[in-house]
Amino acid sequence: MKFKLEVTDSHTKARAGEITTDHGVIQTPIFMPVGTAGSVKAVHQRELENDIKAQIILGNTYHLYLRPGLSTLEMAGGLHKFNGWEKPILTDSGGYQVYSLSGVRKIKEEGVTFRSHIDGSKHLFTPEGVMDTQRIIGADIIMAFDECTPYPCEYGYARRSMEMTHRWLKRCCDHFDQTQPKYGYSQTLFPIVQGSVYKDLRKQSAEMIASFEREGNAIGGLSVGEPAEDMYEMTEIVCDILPSDKPRYLMGVGTPVNILENIALGIDMFDCVMPTRNARNGMLFTKNGIINIKNERWKNDFSPIEEDSDLFADRNYSKAYLRHLAHSNEILGSQIATLHNLHFYIWLVSEARAKIIEGTFNEWKNKMVKQVAQRL
Repeated sequence: MKFKLEVTDSHTKARAGEITTDHGVIQTPIFMPVGTAGSVKAVHQRELENDIKAQIILGNTYHLYLRPGLSTLEMAGGLHKFNGWEKPILTDSGGYQVYSLSGVRKIKEEGVTFRSHIDGSKHLFTPEGVMDTQRIIGADIIMAFDECTPYPCEYGYARRSMEMTHRWLKRCCDHFDQTQPKYGYSQTLFPIVQGSVYKDLRKQSAEMIASFEREGNAIGGLSVGEPAEDMYEMTEIVCDILPSDKPRYLMGVGTPVNILENIALGIDMFDCVMPTRNARNGMLFTKNGIINIKNERWKNDFSPIEEDSDLFADRNYSKAYLRHLAHSNEILGSQIATLHNLHFYIWLVSEARAKIIEGTFNEWKNKMVKQVAQRL
């Protein structure tokens, strides 16, 4: 993987760059649709590529490990061959999913023992094993195994967890560097900064992660319930330390406002289930604000979901029609809403990139933050 930093905004720390992988080029800032089990819910791969213009998608190590399982993925030739997506893929390490299984997992120095949410079977994730699992899945960018701390989190626990994440990172890097990719293309390992919302821990973790000199770096443990101001403060501290010539990935973030504000702080890569999950519940993100399509006010509104509809894949559908589908529990409603939200998120980061290159990002960002946060 290679990263080329093209432009840095003169008024903020926003950046435009380009990541090159063996499966294609990714222009940053970028939003990555989440395909937890090898599928972005309710969306065809051809729609992701042709309508939404996604450049990279995510898979989840925990879910893919359990189902379809590693033997099936290896026989298929990796996730790209299995799901028919020919562009780049990033896999997270399963650390966040294990964190969310707090009632059925046990964390030790060796790794994490957990029980499957599917059948209750017992499994062990170690740093080495997670590297092997992600080699088999075959993503272009893979994540180090870490512990994601909850919010709120006591300082002592956050420190101990961070230190263990650093020890696990060394084991990940050692094992990754001693193994080879399985399918004839290269893979890249990103470490993850932790430290909860404590400035000194975030600084210490960012310095440690940077010292490993990998091709890119990630920031984890945010967007877990902390106030947005804490997220931005931690992000700024970390971005000032992580090397500027490598991409920075803020994991699990977030709302359109979160994305814009974090781009301004120097983040290059984002992912979040919000556009897809919220779409299935009737929430639409637009350039002028947030729509709950189930509300009565849209019943006889025959205008397109997005006013500037030529930019979006849903230009043939009115608010009234989508409201009808939502109230009728028609699957098509979830599909249209998901397509719209993903298209909006990809448009948002693409427009941010264009404004960075033009030199007008800060003014545009300040205007958009107010617009996209409104409830319509």
